[in-house]
Amino acid sequence: MRVLITGATGLIGNDIVKQCQENNIAINYLTTRKSKIVNTPDYKGFYWNPDADAIDVNCIENVDIIIHLVGASISKRWTRAQKQAILDSRLKTTALLYKTLESNPNNITQIVSASAIGIYPDSKTNYYTEEELQVNASFLGKVVNAWEEAIDAFKALNIKVSKVRIGVVFSKKGGAFVELLKPIKYGVGAIMGSGEQWMSWIHLHDLTSIFMHIINNKLEGIYNAVAPNSETNKTITRAIAKHLNSPLILPNIPKFAMKIVLGEMHIILFESQRVSAKKIENTGFYFQYNNLEMALDDLI
Repeated sequence: MRVLITGATGLIGNDIVKQCQENNIAINYLTTRKSKIVNTPDYKGFYWNPDADAIDVNCIENVDIIIHLVGASISKRWTRAQKQAILDSRLKTTALLYKTLESNPNNITQIVSASAIGIYPDSKTNYYTEEELQVNASFLGKVVNAWEEAIDAFKALNIKVSKVRIGVVFSKKGGAFVELLKPIKYGVGAIMGSGEQWMSWIHLHDLTSIFMHIINNKLEGIYNAVAPNSETNKTITRAIAKHLNSPLILPNIPKFAMKIVLGEMHIILFESQRVSAKKIENTGFYFQYNNLEMALDDLI
C-alpha cells in the first residue's frame, strides 16, 4: 500500500507518518517547501502550491489512499486575514486534489480527511453522534461544514470518502494540551467560565491509530475521533493541576475577559461539545487511552 499525505509534517501528520513506516506502508507527501522534499523508495516528497493551483501530478503515482490533513491553525488570533487562511487552506487544497484526480489517471480508492467536532452546536446537554444534522453557527462550524462538503465531492470520482471529526488533541509534542498545561505549571492556571463546558479530548496516539484503523479496514463515512469519556473544562483543569501538584489559586476566568484578550477565537475555550466515540468503537477499534487519568499519566 502507498498513501499520499497532506500536512505530513504537522502534529498529527508526523505521527501518522511514523505509524505508516512501522506498518511498512509507503508514503508520498505534499509540501509547499521545495527544501523539504526527500526522495527515497518508501518516503517521497512532492511540491505543490495550492494558492497558485500548482501541483506535481507525479504525487499520485502508485497511490492507493489519500490522507488529507493540511489546514491553517485555528489557534492564531482570528483577524480577517487569518480567518480567510483557515478557510482557504482547507478548501483550496481539497479542490486542487480533486482537480488532480479528475484530470489524471490514478488508482486511488479512498480519501480519509481530517475534520473537527467544531461542526457540532454548542451545548452542555446534547451528546453528539455522527448522525447529527445541525451545524454550529460559529465561524468554525461553517468552516468545517464547507470542508466536509468539499470532501464529499470525491464520491463523484468513485472514491470512498472518510471524514475524521477530531476532538481536542492531547499530546506533549504541541497543540491544545501544551497550552492547557503551561499556565497551570507556572501557578497561573484557572477554570474557564463556569467550567461546565464539555471538552471531547483524544490522546494523539489514539487519534493517529484511528486513521490507521480506517485505512486498514477501508471504513467509509464519518467517524468521531474522541476518547470514550469526555470531561468538562473544570474536571480537566483540576486533574492536570493535581498531576502537576500545582494548586489552582486564581478565580474562574469570565468569558468576557477572554473575549477582550482573544477576540472571536475565545469561543474555542468556552464552547461545549460532548461527543460520542461509539461508532468507531463498534468497528473494533480499541482506545489505549480511554479515560483522562490514563492519558495524563502518560503525558505528565
